[in-house]
Amino acid sequence: MIKPLIIANWKMNPQTLREAKKLLEVTKKAASKIRNISVVVAPPAVYLFPLAKDVRGNRIAFAAQDVYFETEGAHTGEISMRQVKDAGANHVLIGHSEVRARGETNDDTRKKMITALSAKLIPVLCVGEITRTNTGEYFNFVSEQLTTGFAGVSQTALTHVIVAYEPVWAIGGEETMSPREMHEMTIFIRKVIVGLYGAPGHKVKILYGGSANEENAAPMLRDGNVDGLLVGHVSVDTQRFSALLESLK
Repeated sequence: MIKPLIIANWKMNPQTLREAKKLLEVTKKAASKIRNISVVVAPPAVYLFPLAKDVRGNRIAFAAQDVYFETEGAHTGEISMRQVKDAGANHVLIGHSEVRARGETNDDTRKKMITALSAKLIPVLCVGEITRTNTGEYFNFVSEQLTTGFAGVSQTALTHVIVAYEPVWAIGGEETMSPREMHEMTIFIRKVIVGLYGAPGHKVKILYGGSANEENAAPMLRDGNVDGLLVGHVSVDTQRFSALLESLK
């Protein structure tokens, strides 16, 4: 398996820059002990520049939690791709379930994907069903998110695209998918992308992002057929996130 990618999504935490710097220091220290992983931190946007400017080397990279698809203009409260890149980010989360819940559409994610790649940022397209039933309708739901999100992405850009599967019903708690269930979903996601692009679709990294924690991280990487993890609430718990990284040795 390729070098696992671990994205720490801090969401709207912590509440001060001082706390954010402390959290980053612990994260850096934990990551430095594990040579076979890559760690990307997605802090609140106001902390991007002050955190990224003090990081040296390639042990930690940064991501923006969300961005706008327009490059500039009268868009009060929004942040452009170029702005987050200038602040130190090289990844950007697109279509996170919490952003979708506030009204983001599949077409919005399509526009953001194109703009991110144009700005030479690595887009992390988040997909996942809200609920899961025995009818299998969630496969169509995820397929539509993928198909629209990738519309406009060239075949040559696929090596710079990441997909994070985050089943909404498993986010923010301790209920998770089994690695076997994730293995099935990974195969499905790969099938959709390969259906769009052919063999080059195998180049896209796929992450698991439904309440990844210190107990399921290693099994998910080993048996879930994924290339990494998108970690939410556990990433701001220094003890638990350190334990998660330690489990991946």
